[in-house]
Amino acid sequence: MKRFFVAVFLFGSMICLLEAHVLDGTKELTAGITDAALRTRRMVGGLLTPGNVPWQALVYLSDSKLDGGIGGGALIAPQWILTAGRNLFVRKTQKDSRGKEPLIPKVYLGVVQRSKADASNEVAVEKVFLHPAYQNASDIDNDLALIQLKEPVSFSDTVFPIPLPEKDDNLEEREGQKGVIAGWGWGPFLYFSDRLKFLSLPIIQSTANHDKIRTTRTKFQENVCYGDAGGALTLLNPATKKVYAAGILSYDEACTRDQDAIFIKISSYLPWIHSVMRGDSEHFSSLRTSIMTNLIAK
Repeated sequence: MKRFFVAVFLFGSMICLLEAHVLDGTKELTAGITDAALRTRRMVGGLLTPGNVPWQALVYLSDSKLDGGIGGGALIAPQWILTAGRNLFVRKTQKDSRGKEPLIPKVYLGVVQRSKADASNEVAVEKVFLHPAYQNASDIDNDLALIQLKEPVSFSDTVFPIPLPEKDDNLEEREGQKGVIAGWGWGPFLYFSDRLKFLSLPIIQSTANHDKIRTTRTKFQENVCYGDAGGALTLLNPATKKVYAAGILSYDEACTRDQDAIFIKISSYLPWIHSVMRGDSEHFSSLRTSIMTNLIAK
C-alpha cells in the first residue's frame, strides 16, 4: 500500500512539472478567475485563441518532432512569410544543418485547429530563402528565413499580414513591456497542440545581443515550447496604436526547463528582408551603383 501511494505521488508530481503551455480560454472567459484557479490549468503555454490570428502561418514538415515537426510563421506581404530558418530543417542544430539545403515546407494560412489544415487552406510555396549567415556562430545565429508563395494571398478578415517594424517602433521592446506570440507548440503530453494558442510574455533586458529580443516566462511558469519557433512576437505601439512584428521566435526549447525565450529582432534584419522581397542580386546591386554613378557624373 505504501508503494502505491508513493507511485501516485510521483505520477502527480510528473504531471505538475509537465503543466505549463495550456491555452484553454480567452481573456473574456478567464476574467474574474482567480490566480489559484488559473494555476491549475497551466501547461507550457497560455490561452486558446478566441479565434484565428490572421497573420499566423503553420509551417509544416511532419507531425513528429523527430521528422522535423511544425513551426509558425508570419504573413508579412501578399506573397511572403517570415519564419525561423530552423523550421526548414529536420534536425535543428548547427552541427546537423550545416552544408544542407533547406527543405520546402507545406504552409497553411487561416488555421486555428491544426487537424483542419488541408488543401482548402494550404498556400503553395515557390521558393525559400535562408539567411546567408544562418547559424554562422551558433544555433540561434541569424535564424531567419523567407518563404515566397507561388501566388499572392487574397486578404480577408481571417487572413491578413502583420506590419514590420518602422522607425521608433523599438521603444516598446524595452524591459517590462509585453509581447504576444501564438503557436501550436508542445503541451503537457509532449505532442503538438491541435488548437492555436497564445502567450503574453514579458520582455527582459538583453545587453549582449542587439539583434535578439529576450522574453521570460509568465508568473504561472508558462513559456514557448517545441513547435512554436517561427512565430512572431507582436507588440503594440501605444502612441500610434499600431501592432507590428518585433521578433521571430528562434529558441523554442525553453518549455518548463529554461526561463528565457530568444527572438530574432526583425528591425536588425530589415535590409536583408527587403532585398530578398525586391528580388535583389549582386548583379542588380552592382548595376544600380553603376547607373547612379553615371547619373551623378553627368
